[in-house]
Amino acid sequence: MEIDSHIGAAVSGLIGDARTLIDHARIEAQHHRFTFDEPIAVEALTQSVCDLALGFGEGDDGDKKKKKQKMSRPFGVALLLAGYDEQQGPQLYFSDPSGNYLLYKAKAIGAGSEGAQSTLQEKYRSDMSLQNAQDLALEVLKQVMEDKLNNLNVEMAVVTQQGYHFLNGEELDGVIRRLQ
Repeated sequence: MEIDSHIGAAVSGLIGDARTLIDHARIEAQHHRFTFDEPIAVEALTQSVCDLALGFGEGDDGDKKKKKQKMSRPFGVALLLAGYDEQQGPQLYFSDPSGNYLLYKAKAIGAGSEGAQSTLQEKYRSDMSLQNAQDLALEVLKQVMEDKLNNLNVEMAVVTQQGYHFLNGEELDGVIRRLQ
């Protein structure tokens, strides 16, 4: 999911909760861009999303004029926020449902993430080309998915210095063909 021209997200968990957090992230990113006339830093956006997730249990503090609505439960979603900013370069943050976040070089979330993560730890190199990284991502998906990879059951996006790009079906087919 695109959040801003330089940040995208992948989600695992309750999709309704993910939409809430993604909408919040989009609003924060646009607010920052309009206020400061620059794109928001990836970590700043991640922290803003996690602050919302950490707000579980907060709310009515007795002041009737400033009454915030209390959340009834924590968000049931894990996020991967990937982006590129001028100061830090490419970044990948993982946010868990509790609102904690960590910076990673490569990370898998969702069903089968344990096996996928071990493959990433074995095969990821920081000097990989974008093409090699795409191939590794699909190799990991191929290991954990029961179905054959195609452009109907796999989506891929890249975030580079040029910004966020969601691969269309034809582009994705080209990446899948390289794997076979």
